[in-house]
Amino acid sequence: MAITSVEPVVRRSANYDPTLWSFDHIQSLTSTYTGEGYVARADALKETVKMMVRRQGGNLSKTLELIDDLQRLGIVYHFEEEIRDVLEMIYQQHYESDAKWDGMDLNLKALGFRLLRQHGYQVPQEIISNFNEGIQNLKPNVMEDMVVVLNLYEASYHAFEDESILDEARELTTNYLKENLGKMSGSMSSLVSHALEFPLHWRVPRVEAKWYIEVYEQRNGSNRVLIELAKLDFDMSQAIHLEDLKHTSRWWKNTKWDEKLSFARDRLVEHFMWSLGFSYQPEFSLGRRILTMVNSMITSIDDVYDVYGTLEELEQFTDVIDRWDVDAIKDLPDYMKICFLGFYNTINEISYNILTDTGLLALPYLKKGWADYIKTYMVEARWYHGGHKPTLKEYLDNAYVSIGGPIILAHVNCLTTFSSTEEMLRAMERAENIIRYSSLIFRLANDLGTSSEEIARGDIPKSIQCYMNDSGATEEEARMYIKGLILETWKKLNKERVCGYSEFSKEFLECATNVPRMTQFMYNDGDGHGHPYITESHVLSLLFNPIQEMN
Repeated sequence: MAITSVEPVVRRSANYDPTLWSFDHIQSLTSTYTGEGYVARADALKETVKMMVRRQGGNLSKTLELIDDLQRLGIVYHFEEEIRDVLEMIYQQHYESDAKWDGMDLNLKALGFRLLRQHGYQVPQEIISNFNEGIQNLKPNVMEDMVVVLNLYEASYHAFEDESILDEARELTTNYLKENLGKMSGSMSSLVSHALEFPLHWRVPRVEAKWYIEVYEQRNGSNRVLIELAKLDFDMSQAIHLEDLKHTSRWWKNTKWDEKLSFARDRLVEHFMWSLGFSYQPEFSLGRRILTMVNSMITSIDDVYDVYGTLEELEQFTDVIDRWDVDAIKDLPDYMKICFLGFYNTINEISYNILTDTGLLALPYLKKGWADYIKTYMVEARWYHGGHKPTLKEYLDNAYVSIGGPIILAHVNCLTTFSSTEEMLRAMERAENIIRYSSLIFRLANDLGTSSEEIARGDIPKSIQCYMNDSGATEEEARMYIKGLILETWKKLNKERVCGYSEFSKEFLECATNVPRMTQFMYNDGDGHGHPYITESHVLSLLFNPIQEMN
């Protein structure tokens, strides 16, 4: 009788770094910044700041600077109503027409332009049309002069497409700040170095708040009330974030994916930090918990498709998810059964939480969203197994979805207040451009940070390699092209954000903007997601160490 041998399945391994954070360690974390005493003190400080905002309303310069400080300190969300009223008054009195801003100095033009565009006002670029002559007489060793250049630099990153005045302002101020950095004093040198690394508009609000609290405290003339409130709010919010993290840590342990899917990245804490970057505000607690689950599932399923599964297994798995059929898992290998059931149960749990919290039936919508998302993984798996090299356009049309931005924002959309499921679906359709541009930056920034390692282990070409194949460019030239594409996509996102400011919820717009911010932060120094030691100091700073106990 002939004996047939079965060839062993050869599976790839990414040799991912182990997690730095054990379940027991996470569960042991506590914060002392809870209780009525802290709440009462914070409320008293907030009332004082509200009076400051109202009182400053008659002084344009002081009002704009106060709003800017509140934003950078991470406490602006407490004063949304007051700031909305003040900005509306400022816009009508000073920025609504060229006749009103004509005699205004360049610093107020730049700062007002940035803050008003941030809050949905379509202030035209022509407000700074004379910036060139305004900069010629400035001195790099005079702090007040450098504040003007820095504010103009920051304003330029709120440009829309084809706004040549802002493009020129960005190029001029960038060069000016770089050339004169060595002539600046300590505090201004720190601010400029920080801005040149990443403009404020591209920075993660929670990370920026942590940095700026320390900088602002050292500034001459800083307001002690703002410092106390910013520190207290940071630590009280961190106490809520710890409870969110502990909750999702228990969910992660119950899935047993860290054991049963040992080939995949165990990044629960990093996934939570992503969610914190999307929205740090205390009232978004349910959203952070849900998005941490979503981020964890994205990474684990990504590793099933990119690293471990065979093409035949992946075809089966994709079909089962598309059908949403538990009975169909009997033919899957054991690791896929565990993966599917954990995924299936979690999406049902998320849908239940959304239903009880908002009254919306999100399950059919999320099922379709996840099925469409998983199919983009399958496209890339077929490319890999077939040796196909996509063009850059072909790659990006699929990859802006496969990176996970659209499915993340689908869950954010479900957490927004709507009167009906139908209204929620219409809102998602209207947000198609915002989602695409946000996710495209997500993909491109990810590729800049991770593609070298992924190509080395045999993955499909990423955006950098696709552009090299299309154009014959060197890797350095391709990276410069991708960075330029990120800048141009930010301009498109800026316009969608401003034009949709009154149409979409503030939470959705902020999350859609924070997705690319968080990506550029995580991958700025390499693969901060794949290598947890890269982001270890940020985890300690943002999640584990209260700011007031570090001074």
